[in-house]
Amino acid sequence: MTPPTRRLRIAFYAPLKAPTHPVPSGDRLMAQLLVRCMEQAGHQVDLASDLRAYIGDPQDPAGWAKLRADANHESSRISTLWADQPPDLWLCYHPYYKAADLLGPHLTRRFALPYVTVEASLSARRNIGIWADMQASVMAAVQHANLNLCLTARDMNGLQDAAPTAFVARFPPFIETDAFSAPPTPQPGHLVTVAMMRAGDKTDSYRRLAATLALLPPGLDWHLTVIGDGPQRAEVEAMFADLPPDRLTWRGLQSRPEIAATLAHASAYIWPGCGEAYGLAYLEAQAAGVPVIAQRTAGVPEVVADGETGFLTEPGDDAAAAAAILHLLTDPALQHRMGQAARLRVLRDHSLAGAAQRLNTLLQTIVETRP
Repeated sequence: MTPPTRRLRIAFYAPLKAPTHPVPSGDRLMAQLLVRCMEQAGHQVDLASDLRAYIGDPQDPAGWAKLRADANHESSRISTLWADQPPDLWLCYHPYYKAADLLGPHLTRRFALPYVTVEASLSARRNIGIWADMQASVMAAVQHANLNLCLTARDMNGLQDAAPTAFVARFPPFIETDAFSAPPTPQPGHLVTVAMMRAGDKTDSYRRLAATLALLPPGLDWHLTVIGDGPQRAEVEAMFADLPPDRLTWRGLQSRPEIAATLAHASAYIWPGCGEAYGLAYLEAQAAGVPVIAQRTAGVPEVVADGETGFLTEPGDDAAAAAAILHLLTDPALQHRMGQAARLRVLRDHSLAGAAQRLNTLLQTIVETRP
């Protein structure tokens, strides 16, 4: 890799969930990947703060007041640390209406630093209670930013509609592909799902998945391995109670190597993806050479190519999803072709190495053009 023009010192902040947060999730994984991406590009990454700015209830003014007070204390602490040597820029991952960046805009103005966001989002329909104030903070941050990196075209269009003067650019989601490089050895009928078990879109997806599997023909040879855990586990398992128990294996939480080993033997990765921003698990499955079956919803079409690396069905159409599973499991040649296409596409468009080169170029440009 070509060395960076300049080794940058980057202050990194993820208001929703720091990369050091103890609970696994897609947000935590993406935060960790961004840190590795910047480090692979040759930069020093400092976790600026682990202040969690999440407020899940729009009718919680006391929580909002406390968060702002905590943010003021954090800003003062960081300002003291930076008195002699501030960083080269601040990069914030995933500010949105439930988790605004209340640190970066103030600090970057005070120290005249570039400000960058990754996966910022705005939604006018979420202007409810204190979320309206939090979203106003996100809007101000997006407009203040030297660059807003959007992981999907859907997010970029949303930012451009809400903040037409904001500086935006596409930066596709990425993963560490090396962990999923083992040669695929799919076992007939082996389906895999990797997802946390929490309320909302995740349980909705599990409900759709259970309904889909119930529509498969009795004679079809299939077995589902579920990797994931969470507070709704009992509720999720109850959704599958009418299916033969010998068709299901519940693995709970697994390490990345364990997930990769399971995917290496999968015939298909199935996850409806209700409300998915994009879904890093889809990229991991495809990197392992596994075709995907999901709904054509939210950001899923950004990472799964319908008819090429898997099948996308209309949201809520369980019969279509079941037909897609049947089609894939009864056509090994199609499985192989889609699996190969999936792996090649992830390596080409969504690898950590490629992301590091792209991000380095973008950040160097911002720093070099800094007034």
